[in-house]
Amino acid sequence: MEKSYSEYVPVVKAMVDETRLKIIDMLSCGEMCACDILKEFSISQSTLSYHMKILTESNLVNGVRDGSWMRYTLNKEKTNEVMAFFTRITSEKEDCVCKKCQSKKSDNECC
Repeated sequence: MEKSYSEYVPVVKAMVDETRLKIIDMLSCGEMCACDILKEFSISQSTLSYHMKILTESNLVNGVRDGSWMRYTLNKEKTNEVMAFFTRITSEKEDCVCKKCQSKKSDNECC
């Protein structure tokens, strides 16, 4: 596998929150100011900053300062990479761990 599983842990952790998933969905349409993102939630600005920090540290989202606010975009390169990773780990392949288990089972061994 090109990248190790551990490299995707921050991304998966970033995506296990409903608010952050909604933010990712909102950014799929293009750049948004934090002030506009904040309008969609019943949270404080500091809570939004916390969520955006997690999303930017995972590289799913890019942020650029615009005066006193931040403007955010979805990192399309990273999201494409993550989608490819999930496709790889959920697809059958020759060197798959499951094939090793199947071959052991044929030898009456439990995997």
